[in-house]
Order: sequence, then structure tokens, then C-alpha cells
Amino acid sequence: MTRYIFITGGVVSSLGKGLASAALGASLQARGFTVRLRKLDPYINVDPGTMSPYQHGEVYVTEDGAETDLDLGHYERFTGVSSRRSDNVTTGRIYSSVIARERRGDYLGGTVQVIPHITDAIKEFVQSDATEDFILVEIGGTVGDIESLPFLESIRQMGNELGDGRTMFLHLTLVPYISSAGELKTKPTQHSVKELQSLGIQPDILLCRCDREIPVNERRKIARFCNVREASVIPAYDVDNIYQVPISYHKYGLDNEVLHHFGLQAQDPDMGPWEDICDIIRNPEGEVTIGIVGKYIQLPDAYKSLTEALVHGGIANKVRVKIEWIASDDLEKTENVSERLSKLDAIMVPGGFGERGAEGKIAAARYARENKVPYFGICFGMQMAVLEAARNLAGITNASSSEFGPTEVPLVGLMTEWSKDGGRVERRSGEDDLGGTMRLGNYECKLVPGTHAREIYGSETVLERHRHRYEVNINFLEQLEQKGLKFSGLSPDGRLPEIVEYPDHPWFIGVQFHPELRSRPLDPHPLFVSYIKAAKERSRLV
Repeated sequence: MTRYIFITGGVVSSLGKGLASAALGASLQARGFTVRLRKLDPYINVDPGTMSPYQHGEVYVTEDGAETDLDLGHYERFTGVSSRRSDNVTTGRIYSSVIARERRGDYLGGTVQVIPHITDAIKEFVQSDATEDFILVEIGGTVGDIESLPFLESIRQMGNELGDGRTMFLHLTLVPYISSAGELKTKPTQHSVKELQSLGIQPDILLCRCDREIPVNERRKIARFCNVREASVIPAYDVDNIYQVPISYHKYGLDNEVLHHFGLQAQDPDMGPWEDICDIIRNPEGEVTIGIVGKYIQLPDAYKSLTEALVHGGIANKVRVKIEWIASDDLEKTENVSERLSKLDAIMVPGGFGERGAEGKIAAARYARENKVPYFGICFGMQMAVLEAARNLAGITNASSSEFGPTEVPLVGLMTEWSKDGGRVERRSGEDDLGGTMRLGNYECKLVPGTHAREIYGSETVLERHRHRYEVNINFLEQLEQKGLKFSGLSPDGRLPEIVEYPDHPWFIGVQFHPELRSRPLDPHPLFVSYIKAAKERSRLV
């Protein structure tokens, strides 16, 4: 019997509902239960695929090719359960499906309304493919937002239909400290719960974010005013790293209260693996500095999975990873690239779209190649490394990407822009639609024997997640390999380059996919483990 835990947020946004949901899922797993996490997003976009990273942070891609909210990355990292297309839905997608049904005549000419048609579609999504012991459902936004009302109404209905034995409401709020008064204030939490109650939802557990201890009297006050058990007022204190969160929540009884609500008994959780991770983070054997040359660095959440994967690589090597953010377009403007990059232990060029900052990324790849600095190029970062090799090693000075505009040498482009002899062909109608030519989700990659990539993975083939539209032109393979750039991973049919490397370089690898999406704190991705190891070795030399 699947039980549903609905996680809502109040007072202010960015309190960490996604992290709280993921940590609770990890705690329930540690007690022996199976879990799945889902996210209901109130915005009207069908998915975040065409949204600016500055608006929404990174786009997290699932194995089955869905472009989803970044919170699904937290879910996967904490629970190890691979997310699916059915684990994230938006207002836009719900309305699109209901309108499509109406156009087909599924409602037999009836008036289509928010209740019951929209709410029924939301409930159908929440309960689809539900085979786990617990489904944790996070509702995006803040209670009181007009956009989230249909979602809140839907979970209210589910609470009535399934009852307390199968549903629970967890509300995350803020208990701020007012320094001028020297007091913690419970009133924002009271008002937030009152807002939720006005919608017909009584929270069963309150998770109270705060930066200091909540006295017993204040917890008792919250419980009385908000109509919950005192033991169900759980403090969510700030911690020094996110992997401390499951430990902290267990310490203050969150998972115990969940089991109490459902009348369940379970084994004591083993939090040892999380404690080991936190111990390494607090007491590293050293530190490495990684320079990330990107175009969205003003919002680090645009690279959330990437920065976490670097942390995972650091944990595996028992070092702290310090990140230095470098704007790729700034690197274009400086004449002394060495001054910006010479103090780094390793260089990374992540994914991105568009021409802005591309020359700065090419300059970073060249510096790393010439100065034997470990280099990791991901997606666009691989393409720029290939362009750098073409221009500066193979003498193809006008090599470019058709993403940047018309070019006579499309070393990077859409597959339809290549012919067998490497010349340019015209795009077919419709291929300029955003997302229309994207390669999304898991694709197989065959590794070439004797290469660094094959050694790191330790297998002949791998499955990795992709999110890109442009490809490196396979017709230039022989010309580039003659100059030292090895194509060490290819698609099964040999048509698409997936991994490139320099065999005579300490660590220089570019990948067309996004390995960061598969990395977990308890199971770090081998490429990131090897990359940080190379950075660690360089840090001892410089």
C-alpha cells in the first residue's frame, strides 16, 4: 500500500523544500522502505527546457529524456532512485493534457473546469505508477501563491479520499530571529499554517527552518497555535553541508514522527554512510581549486549537479573542492589568460548554449592543453576543446560551429548539416524549433580499448544522459587524430563522437554527455573521481 507525503512551503521561498524532501526520502530508505519523489511545479511553462538558467537554475535531465526541475537532482543524489518523466509536472503540462482531451471530445461536450478536470488530472499524475512504500510529493512555490491553488486543492482532495492512513501533510516554514529584539518569532509560521488551513489542509508535521535552537516554550507555542503535536514541531537548523541534513532530521525525530502518523514500525536507520561523508567534508586531507569557465556563473544553481559532482569527487579523494568561478566572456577580453588560470589545479568548461563566451572557453581549453593542466569539458566544453584542436593543431583556422551562424567548416553542427564528404548541407524545415532537434536522456557510448576513458570506466560501453542539439562532425575524426586528439568514445553506429582525450596529457577529457547527472555522494561518478584525483596530484606539484 503506497502512502503519500505532501511537502508544502510557507512564509518565504527558497527554504529548501526539495532538500527536505530528499533528506526525508533518504531517512525512510535507511529504515528499509522504498521511496519515490515527485515535484509539482506551478509555473505555466510545459517544462524548464526553454527557460533561462537565470530564471530557473539548471535543467535536470532524467534517463528517459525529460527536462525537469533541479530538485529532481536532489532526489536522485540522496536516494539513488532514478527519476522518470512521470516524476515532474507543471501547470502548463497539466493544462495542455486537459485541453488535448477536450479537443478529442473526451469530456463529451461538458464544461471543462479547474474542479474537477484540472484537479483530477493532477491526482492522476500523483498516483501514476505508484508501487513504492512512500511517494513524497513536493509542491513548488509558497502557500498563498495563486499559481499553486489547483495543486493544493488536489492534495486536499487526496487527503479526504485516502484518509490519514495513507496521506500526510508536512509544512516547511521559517522561524526568523529578530536581532534587534533578541527573539525568535513564531508569528510567520502561525500565519502560514493559518493560510494552509484556510485551504482545507491541516499540516501533520511542521519543519521549522531557523539558524539557532528553538526553545521548548517556543516549540510548544507553535504546536498549540498550529494544532499539531509538540513532537511534530521539528527544528530544521542550518548545517555546514547539505549531506548533514538527513542526520539532523533524524536526530530531531522527523522520520519517527512520519512512522507515528502512519502507525508503522521499522528498523533503526543506519546513518553511518552519511556520517562518514560529513566527516570527510569537515576533515579533508587537502584542498584543490577548480576553475569553472562558464557563462551563467552569476547563478551557481545553473550548475548545481556539476558542483555537487565535484564535491562527490572530492569526498572520494578526501579533499575539499574549492570552486573559482570564471566568466567565459571575461576571459575573451583579457590578453593574459595565464594570469587568470595559472593558479588553478584543474579547469572545467561546462555545458551551455549560444556563441557568447565561446572564445573564452576555447582559450581555456588551449591553456589547459599547452600547460598540462587537468581539463574536463562537458557537452559544449567538449565541442570547444575540439574546435581549439582543429584551429591550433590541425590548422583548420576557420573551423566553427553552425550554432554560431553560417560557416564553411561546420566542425560542430546538426547532423543534417554534414554530408559524407564533410561539406555543408541545408537545414530541413522545422529544425529551428527550440527543442526540436535535442538529443535528450540516456544514450549508449562505446569506449575505445587502450584509452584513458576506457580505463576510468572499466567497461566496454556506458549509458550517459545527454542534453544538446549540436554534434562534433565525425568527418574530421581522422584529421584531428593525426594531430593527437583521440576520439575515445563513439555512439554504437560510430557516427557521433562522445568522448575525446589527449593520450599524452596528464588528464584532458571532453564528453558530449552530462556525467554530473549520474553522480551521487554515496556513488560518485568515475570521471569526477579521476578528475579530482588528477587535480589533487597537480596541487602537490605547483
